[in-house]
Amino acid sequence: MTQYKVVETSDVTDLELERILNEWTAEGWRLDMMQFAMRDSSKRPAMAFVTFVKGGEA
Repeated sequence: MTQYKVVETSDVTDLELERILNEWTAEGWRLDMMQFAMRDSSKRPAMAFVTFVKGGEA
């Protein structure tokens, strides 16, 4: 059975994304995808959604 984990962050910095990736991969989760929600008024993302998968096939 495949399990999914979605982590949402509004602190879209390299350090925060690194922390999320390191934390969840250390727990045995594999990165599935990373998606960004953009602001109209800025080139910087407002939020990031990091999806991990465990078990089954990714």
